[in-house]
Amino acid sequence: MQSLYSWDVNKLNHEQLLEFEWVDRRDGREETFAFARLIIAGALEHIDEVDAAIGNHLEHWDITRLSRVDLAILRMAAYSLLFQTDVPASVTIDEAIAIAKEYGTDASYKFVNGVLDAIRRDSVK
Repeated sequence: MQSLYSWDVNKLNHEQLLEFEWVDRRDGREETFAFARLIIAGALEHIDEVDAAIGNHLEHWDITRLSRVDLAILRMAAYSLLFQTDVPASVTIDEAIAIAKEYGTDASYKFVNGVLDAIRRDSVK
């Protein structure tokens, strides 16, 4: 989520995003970093489709008006829902809600849940 936020706000390039310079790398979580790189690279590669899926489920809102934190969370999870079909949708949505509760506003998790659930419903049609 932090990398997608940085890409949106600071216009960092892909290589900078995938280095995770702000993370303590001494704990040996390379599998976690590899999975995060997959999500970030995939979300950016498919950003038009991801943003379209998000935008299609915003009622009375435009994607440009969203909180940058909420948008980063939605992009990450929408990519997973649309392109990582080996990950159960419920797991993706639950993780996104947990991140929204930690980093978003008090209402972010409800908003994120609603948008992602709508994307999930559309993707199984």
